[in-house]
Amino acid sequence: MIADTTTWFSSWFDTPYYHILYKNRDDTEAHAFMDTLTNYLNIPEHGTILDLACGRGRHARYLNKIGYDVTGVDLSENSIAYAKKFENHRLKFDVHDMCKPYNKQFDAVFNLFTSFGYFDDDADNLNTIKAIKANLNETGFGVIDFMNSEFVIDNLVPEEIKIVDDITFNLKRYVEEGHIIKDIRFTIDGRLYNYQERVRAFTLNDFEALFKKADVHLLDVFGDYKLHKFSAKTSERLVMIFK
Repeated sequence: MIADTTTWFSSWFDTPYYHILYKNRDDTEAHAFMDTLTNYLNIPEHGTILDLACGRGRHARYLNKIGYDVTGVDLSENSIAYAKKFENHRLKFDVHDMCKPYNKQFDAVFNLFTSFGYFDDDADNLNTIKAIKANLNETGFGVIDFMNSEFVIDNLVPEEIKIVDDITFNLKRYVEEGHIIKDIRFTIDGRLYNYQERVRAFTLNDFEALFKKADVHLLDVFGDYKLHKFSAKTSERLVMIFK
């Protein structure tokens, strides 16, 4: 099966293999980041948070656990169906397109773990920023946690083999036309699967241009999950806080 790369995220993210490949992500680091971020933003007790492109809800579930009223939205119906098993009166999940505003305003909108820059149409990237702005209440903060593209490109591992649950994933990474691309190949029961991840290699300057067009104000820029200062050369992350 060759994934339709124009909407690679709607096909690849909806497969069970995506979740197998990334099953060993570090929840400890993710939880510590949520603690640090919510403390820094001083989100009120029982405050409302929108987790935009929430996947299976790992961040949303933890944010709810530490006391927040959380809504997680994602385009992947399979991911949301899984996340819904964890719903309670202060944790809800919904299928939603991040390019469009959600029908509610929040104390914070979090877009975490490089869940931005998937769209081929630049207008959709701008529309997502505008949608985040529309979903913030008067005192709300938007947060985009993106990769630091410059650092990623400088440290790109061109080829890698990962074996997870007896599946051998062959990964190939490269940069093409302003995108960081990962080709993912694996064989199950004699059938070859071929997927691709494509993310725009946005820099801080690119985001600043988008923020200006969307009329939002960049307040802080950090380079890691402990909220240390951002350096284009050495930081692994690009964490931006705006309103």
